[in-house]
Amino acid sequence: MKKNIKTTEAIFPMPVLMIATYNEDGSVDVMNAAWGMMLERDYVVLNLSENHKTVENIRKRGGFTVSIADSKHVVEADYFGIVSANSDKNKFEKSGLTVEKSKIVDAPIVNEFPICIECKFVEYQDDKYGCGVVGKVINVSADEEIVNNGQVDIEKLGAIAFDPYTHGYYKVTERVGNAFKDGFKLK
Repeated sequence: MKKNIKTTEAIFPMPVLMIATYNEDGSVDVMNAAWGMMLERDYVVLNLSENHKTVENIRKRGGFTVSIADSKHVVEADYFGIVSANSDKNKFEKSGLTVEKSKIVDAPIVNEFPICIECKFVEYQDDKYGCGVVGKVINVSADEEIVNNGQVDIEKLGAIAFDPYTHGYYKVTERVGNAFKDGFKLK
């Protein structure tokens, strides 16, 4: 029997995404966002309110990057979620991480996160059920050591997921099935 629990944030796992932009002075801003996903095959959506410095930067610069946080950098990833660029302009410098400028969009690539999705800003949806920032994926790059035969090796990636039930981070690693294949056993 199921028991009712007191939460509305009930979808697990949630991705731990690092959204990187440049501030107006050229300094780097990175925020942690669990409220994001693929909208279509080559579009991302980030459910971010307009009061985030990152959203302001995205709208002004027209570009941003989305990195998948990994278990090696859980402290830095969490830090980017608890410190706002609105209150601490040197937030990125304190993380000890490094960046390089994207050659494709006006945004930084955080070197230490193993996957980077470079996006062009498309629109901001702000009506009652608007989903926030929509971006078109222009390029995806991954560290060589996590790629096998042109595919990302999830175990080597060490991606983390956010658990809204306990506010924990969990490493995503074990493959338990084959998408678009295992279900045919019931057909």
